[in-house]
Amino acid sequence: MVERKTALKIRKAHRYLGIFLGVQFLMWTISGMYFSWTDIDEIHGDQFKKENPEQVAFKNLLGTSEFGNELNIKSLELLEINNTPYFWINEEQLYDAITGTKKKGITEQEAIKVAERYMLPNLEFDQIQRIETVGDHHEYRGRPLPAYEISYKTDENLKAYVAIKNGAFQTVRHRDWRWFDFLWMTHTMDYQGRDNFNTIVLRAFSLLGLITVLSGFLLWYTSSPTVKKIIKNKRK
Repeated sequence: MVERKTALKIRKAHRYLGIFLGVQFLMWTISGMYFSWTDIDEIHGDQFKKENPEQVAFKNLLGTSEFGNELNIKSLELLEINNTPYFWINEEQLYDAITGTKKKGITEQEAIKVAERYMLPNLEFDQIQRIETVGDHHEYRGRPLPAYEISYKTDENLKAYVAIKNGAFQTVRHRDWRWFDFLWMTHTMDYQGRDNFNTIVLRAFSLLGLITVLSGFLLWYTSSPTVKKIIKNKRK
């Protein structure tokens, strides 16, 4: 049987590991409960968007040969901005799909019209602002910049984002998404990009968590009257 001094060391190690890891274990539990009780579609903000945004059909669009030989096309996407068709070519430049005129980004009013195509009509517009850069923790991180941030008068602090270069609707953000994002960060322990499950911090805490559980089992083994009785009987 383990000596009393060794048992006390195991108990002390288990206690301090529990204190050190307790806050993170609590965050893992809280975040896990939140994820299991929430609808991911609502987190994405689908309740604020039209189920099927109207798709406009166009006629008499330019052919690629009409742009001249100097334009080498690798990719082409047809976009609609305020009822006008545009070609987004090579993911770099916007062209009017009827006149062939090059367009240098969209205006605020055009961005509002793009958002109206995707957002529910009962949402009340509040304000719009241009964003050039965002930090690592910004809710619009990892998406095309510059962009327009369009705010609505709602209790959820709802915002929609539209890319300026091609006028493409990007995403919506609201209060529940921000809570989800924060809790996801504490769950993955990736305090930069949120989605890296291979961080040193997460690995360290996972390993220490395993040690804490094992030390708990060992503590039970060394202090259990039943185990002591069984060992004592075997020695007779």
